[in-house]
Amino acid sequence: MTTTRKLLVTNALPYVNGHLHIGHLIGYIQGDIWVRFQRMRGNRVGYFCGDDTHGTATMIRAQDEGRGTDALMEEMSTSHQRDFADFGVQFDHYGSTHTESNRALVAEIWAALRKAGRVKEKEVTQFFDTEQGIFLADRFVTGTCPRCKAEEQYGDNCEVCGGIYDSHEVLNPRSTLSGSTPEMRSAPHYFVTLEEFHAFLEDWVHSPGRLQPEIAKQLEGSFLSEPLRDWDVSRPAPYFGFEIPDAPGHFFYVWVDAPVGYIAATADWCAENEEVLDDWWRNPDCEIHHFIGKDIVYFHALFWPAMLKTAGFELPNRINVNGFLTVNGEKMSKRRGTFILARTYLDHLSPDYLRYYYASKISTRMSDIDLNFEEFTAKVNSELVGKLVNLASRTARFMKGQKLCDPYPDDGGLFERGAAAGAEIIEAYEACDTNKVARIVMGLADRANEFVEQGAPWALKKQEGKEEEIRAVCSVALNLFNQLTTYLEPILPELAPKSRALLSRSGAIGFEDTQQPLCGLAVGKFEHLMRRIDPERIEAIIAASTEEN
Repeated sequence: MTTTRKLLVTNALPYVNGHLHIGHLIGYIQGDIWVRFQRMRGNRVGYFCGDDTHGTATMIRAQDEGRGTDALMEEMSTSHQRDFADFGVQFDHYGSTHTESNRALVAEIWAALRKAGRVKEKEVTQFFDTEQGIFLADRFVTGTCPRCKAEEQYGDNCEVCGGIYDSHEVLNPRSTLSGSTPEMRSAPHYFVTLEEFHAFLEDWVHSPGRLQPEIAKQLEGSFLSEPLRDWDVSRPAPYFGFEIPDAPGHFFYVWVDAPVGYIAATADWCAENEEVLDDWWRNPDCEIHHFIGKDIVYFHALFWPAMLKTAGFELPNRINVNGFLTVNGEKMSKRRGTFILARTYLDHLSPDYLRYYYASKISTRMSDIDLNFEEFTAKVNSELVGKLVNLASRTARFMKGQKLCDPYPDDGGLFERGAAAGAEIIEAYEACDTNKVARIVMGLADRANEFVEQGAPWALKKQEGKEEEIRAVCSVALNLFNQLTTYLEPILPELAPKSRALLSRSGAIGFEDTQQPLCGLAVGKFEHLMRRIDPERIEAIIAASTEEN
């Protein structure tokens, strides 16, 4: 008997300052697929996320729009939660970093760092925007990378070469808030010393299964091969965030309270559901899994474990890192209409299409994904519609008012081979290798369609006395359809209930339901389960996303 696992799963917190776009969705769809898979396996999962609210950008935007930060946060939280829900991403709790629970937890961790002697104060020279009257966070400075000379890079890291540097090193700096050239000014800052954690972090990063091997190698080469720099965890006023309890006029840097938001979201959910926080975050029997983008790896793999260890929380069992999205081989562009908001996509196409496309590209390795619209259209039309749904659409209409055969007809071993593939599919899901899941399922669908083509119920219909033969072919086809849609249920939550209704199935569905054929169930009226993508829909998305020069 399999032991039920207790899993705490999080996605990176989307920043409150912008709407979700299809690039963001890679990690959230991946996380949701994994959570759905685990629940189908009978495991207990707590799935948490929330808005990352603090920082200069929130403060400046609210000022520019003439409203308070609370109104801005409420609007964006509603937008984010609506988009996630409509893409089938179902969190148990969606919170915010601007909550009293998060304030208390940040203060608790800060006190632990203070007690451990890991905090020191020193003067920092930083870019200052004289037009806005504020010190600039690294993300609000762009310029030329001092390492590889790539232009338009952030003030602390380069997306081209992966280099990390201090903001004062960036060449030709420019404030993204005002467009002006910032000047250097000094102010006291608080730092967490990290070198004392070096040996611990080295062991943690290289623990088997903790990170993808290429990510561990990157961290070793970029950070762990030399003494770890102290981490700047404060910002002087004015700043939108939590004021440091024992340092008035100084505020926690957004990357202190953002990951603590995972714990705060859990705490708020626990308060609403008579749960105990320590059963989730201080319980070695509860696995913690983070799903994040590659741009925030070092925060999660270096700073975060140091904070958790010091404060006595459990460490993540695994951090799953996803790459960035390009569209038609290029960086997303408003001018080309390829910077596509989640809502714009949803106005024109089913979320299952994008979920499947991303899933078919995600493997155990961290790699970027290119959304090629021609390939996207062809993959959905040929695989989901032409192979999977085709099994039902070509046969269910011949079963109107009838029941599936009992006993199950001879299918030449097709269902048995599909059942045998279950172990490999489950293993692939567990490893977040949904590319492999899609390949296995579509291979099974190919053989199932060959069976339907050979059985040709549409041809048998024209002959007298072939009713039972037709029923046998269709019973096999619908059973194979049921088997394959069950395997893909974590990926295709919109299709799943439709396919279950067709075969009069109700209640919770698990992977064990792929192991025995359905017999004697009434076949419902066939309705379109999934439509082919019309290229005009793609054109409409691009048109709606195009920003005029």
